[in-house]
Amino acid sequence: MFDIKEELKKLPESPGVYIMHDASDAIIYVGKAINLKRRVSSYFRKTLNRNFKIEKMVTLIERFEYIVVNSEMEALALECNLIKENRPKYNTMLMDDKTYPFVKITVGEAFPRVFLTRKYINDKSRYFGPYANVGELNDILKMIRGLYKYRRCDKKLEVGKTERPCLYYQLGQCNGPCAGKVEAEDYRRDIDEIVSFFDGDSSGIKKLLKKKMMEHSERMEFEKAAEYRDMLRGIENLSQIQRATAADETNRDCVGLAVKDNKAIATVFFVRSGKMVGREPFLLDAESEDPKEVMTDFVKQFYGGSAIVPREILLSEAIEDAELIEQWLSAKAGAKVRLVTPQKGKKEKLVELAKTNAETVLRNDLDKLKNEAKRTTGAIAELGELLDIEAPHRIESYDISNISGFESVGSMVVYEDGKPKKSDYRRFRIRTVQGPNDYASMNEVLSRRFEHYLKSVNALNEKSAGESFEKLPDLILMDGGRGQVNICLEVLEKYGLDVNVCGMVKDDHHRTRGIYFNNIEQPIKTDSELFKLVTRIQDETHRFAIEYHKSLRSKEQVKSILDDIPGIGAVRRRALIRHFDSIEAIRTADIETLAAAPNMNQAAAESVYNFFRQEKKQGE
Repeated sequence: MFDIKEELKKLPESPGVYIMHDASDAIIYVGKAINLKRRVSSYFRKTLNRNFKIEKMVTLIERFEYIVVNSEMEALALECNLIKENRPKYNTMLMDDKTYPFVKITVGEAFPRVFLTRKYINDKSRYFGPYANVGELNDILKMIRGLYKYRRCDKKLEVGKTERPCLYYQLGQCNGPCAGKVEAEDYRRDIDEIVSFFDGDSSGIKKLLKKKMMEHSERMEFEKAAEYRDMLRGIENLSQIQRATAADETNRDCVGLAVKDNKAIATVFFVRSGKMVGREPFLLDAESEDPKEVMTDFVKQFYGGSAIVPREILLSEAIEDAELIEQWLSAKAGAKVRLVTPQKGKKEKLVELAKTNAETVLRNDLDKLKNEAKRTTGAIAELGELLDIEAPHRIESYDISNISGFESVGSMVVYEDGKPKKSDYRRFRIRTVQGPNDYASMNEVLSRRFEHYLKSVNALNEKSAGESFEKLPDLILMDGGRGQVNICLEVLEKYGLDVNVCGMVKDDHHRTRGIYFNNIEQPIKTDSELFKLVTRIQDETHRFAIEYHKSLRSKEQVKSILDDIPGIGAVRRRALIRHFDSIEAIRTADIETLAAAPNMNQAAAESVYNFFRQEKKQGE
């Protein structure tokens, strides 16, 4: 029996993190303290200054635990990690788990590459961003790629070593550094101009565009000249869109906050090289009406999980522990980070603009944001209530699909807090099962998935299989009913893992009618948010598997049964598949229909016809 009064006496007067649990042992609050004894004890004293939600939280505390650390900064970092991992009910939570792309230029390579990434690695590359408007960014990269023709492959190229150029070179989309078609110095000069462009200096690109436009115009190649003219206009328009927000070129974020009725909007303006490259509102489920407290929680959660922290962060509200958080973010960024609440000048006007944006979103779009919460976290809460389990933060869904009946693939889709987490999706080519055996294929997929998990937990020195495999789901959602659920439970038992598993039960029209869990079918109301969420997960799992099929077919990585037919080579195989659209249509066609297909003749048609008739006899 946990005696709170006695345990309070044992608390050390040291920095650390405290974790509050309720009667079901769920974590309901995580906090940090420079003095654990003084801070935790304060929750159990009567006070008039606490808000209603904290008062309610205190009545639910059944026990607490704590972790002692060496410094308040370590406590801050640990607090952020525990909040992100456990998402406690009574902490202010950032509801939007968004990541934004960066432009990465691998300047440390002999022949650098330019591409989009959502991950920041502390390497020798240059990173620019983040960019909120991905569509606009893709258009920019397409234009630059057409202009400079830099390489897209991920080969490790060295100066002086050559090899056969790839298809991009043959199509005129790459200048062929792999084959020595461009000097390293010329290639590097082009990359330097691209770096300068993303640094905010577009003069080099404009000069090159004008030069090429005039060259084509003089040769009376007016269509080509018009293409470069349009590129030039695009660059000039971009310069106008990226309006200057400060006289200097410091990378900074500007955060404006609006709070009402335990909901908050934090609007972030992303300013890079003195130009605004995007803005984005973030919804918070606030446990306080105090803007200072809410802004403090937002800064810790948002920048604690951010790939890149800018040198300066302008805030509409001063925050608690500002000096400590500055030190923490500076260590994370590897450079001095300043948290500023400006009171006058251009920076103050920019902060006021961000705050006005946040207030507008909170006033006009809160209902939309609340509806989005119903669709996601609300539906997850419904699922937890239906199954009588804690609302599952992470759900994994699996499906098996056959490619033309001859090879199977598996898909793993991940939802966190009711939203798809596409970075954690995984796909599997079935290795050990021949033919369309869904149960055996599912056994293989799940076994491989949880072997990766155990390897990441137990083998510290082995190469990681990826972050997606390093987490256990709170719930596994199988596309099939009892049969697939039992397969999953067998795999979990084999590896000694305890995870909730349920299956989607379908009616005669293949529509989901309920969820099978713990040997009981629980019906779902078709007008509920839970039903809609389950349907979205089911559709997404199927979509992901089907896209994998298309990718494999387009790359001709899947072996076709047509390869086994005498007289049918690659050309005829492709012609048959394009003409008949499916293996089944080829199987049922008569000789005359087969012979009429492109690249076919009478002998080849008879060979295909006889092959499938012989296959049918062997299967009888």
